[in-house]
Amino acid sequence: MTEPFPADRAAALQRLRDFTPRMGRHYAEGRNTDPGPGQRRDVSWLSPAIRHRLVTEAEVAGAAVAAHGPRGAEKFIQEVFWRSYWKGFLELRPGMWRAYQAARDADRAAIRGNALARAEGGATGIACFDAWVAELREAGWLHNHARMWFASIWIFTLRLPWTLGADFMLRHLRDGDAASNTLSWRWVAGIQTPGKHYVARASNIARYTEGRFDPAGELEEDPAPVEAPPPPRPGALPGADRLPEGPFALLLHEDDLHPESLLPAGARVAAIAGVAVPEARSPLGCSSLVAQGVEAALADGLARAAARWGMPAARIAVTDLPAWAAGHGLPVVTPWAPVGWTADRLAGSGVAMRRLRRDWDEACWPRATKGFFPFRESIPTLLGRLLPDQPSASAR
Repeated sequence: MTEPFPADRAAALQRLRDFTPRMGRHYAEGRNTDPGPGQRRDVSWLSPAIRHRLVTEAEVAGAAVAAHGPRGAEKFIQEVFWRSYWKGFLELRPGMWRAYQAARDADRAAIRGNALARAEGGATGIACFDAWVAELREAGWLHNHARMWFASIWIFTLRLPWTLGADFMLRHLRDGDAASNTLSWRWVAGIQTPGKHYVARASNIARYTEGRFDPAGELEEDPAPVEAPPPPRPGALPGADRLPEGPFALLLHEDDLHPESLLPAGARVAAIAGVAVPEARSPLGCSSLVAQGVEAALADGLARAAARWGMPAARIAVTDLPAWAAGHGLPVVTPWAPVGWTADRLAGSGVAMRRLRRDWDEACWPRATKGFFPFRESIPTLLGRLLPDQPSASAR
């Protein structure tokens, strides 16, 4: 199952150029249909590159607006903003990540029987689900619609804890991140928006897989949502730091690998290193495919940073951070790591860091106080603020 996932910024930019013509009507009409591996035309394949910011949300949304206008590319642009919304939602409620981790570990300790092993092994007897397990393991990716079906079947038909499904998917997704994965699973279960769950129906699967699968009679299609407390109220967004006036050491990580657009032209970078801890996604680590993708993205980010500032860039372990920082004797500057495993490991390193937050996140995250639909109403305003050189929402 070889799919054209770009592994570096140059390849991501080329893929962005190739897909831009389909970001308008084609995407809006075809985004829910999954004809299967090798047949998908209305999928950008950019999600892992966006997740690591080999290309930025502003670049991707800007390309869509420039080619189709805000209205013509509305559906595509909304999908770009969904990831920012989820990140902001979790950033304003970091306790939800810790609660998920605790519940995941408790659920794994309590699980009995072999139903979990059958599900993770793709041996449930439900053909569509087992095929998605195989694709997830082999390709490190699933179509967005298939992800919802998968989660719904896991929770309501197989009756397995949602936390263990979220953990399984996170260990295998190339584009997996703490916010999108955790909160999307909560949404399917009916605990993100309490009482409103997503139910996979055989007719919907048959329609949108174009008849490849039809699990008629195999699914629980009238389940009650999972019972759990609602999300906590949002807190305040933590303040970002300022760039030092003098020289500094730059630390890159897998959440943001485009320092060229983060730092101003006159930034006085004096040392560069990068860290990645993809195995920290789960107590069970991550797939080799995920680890290889993270390392490739980090290597590309370090190579570009080395070329940009004319100095070596080292890949180091988090445990080496204190010695690296002390050896340079400079302030350590790093892109903001959103709530998740990278932020956890950096916070536990014992190294004081100045965290820089992008304008995109600064604008989007504070608006993630309620559901996505109120957030969606602010997208035209956000586009005008973040893409000032593009046509206004009323222009096309």
